[in-house]
Amino acid sequence: MPAEPYRSTPVFDNRTLPAALRKEHRTRAGVWGVIRVIEGEVRLIRSGREEGSEILTVERHGVVQPAETHRVEPLGPMRMRVDFYERAPRP
Repeated sequence: MPAEPYRSTPVFDNRTLPAALRKEHRTRAGVWGVIRVIEGEVRLIRSGREEGSEILTVERHGVVQPAETHRVEPLGPMRMRVDFYERAPRP
């Protein structure tokens, strides 16, 4: 059975995306985050990883590992939410 999120953020757009998500932050130990873009594009910037950043779209979600430092940056008009899991989610 696939993992289900135990919590989800509200849907944010490029105007309502909180400053806390725009600056470096991290998930707690044991918590995975999945950034789900509903519309537009978002850049996921990971600190301390060789690949650095990736562009997320409706078709391409971003999985944030437990305790991974990261931030998000809207690339124009967009809508997104974050789902949180207590075990590794399926892509």
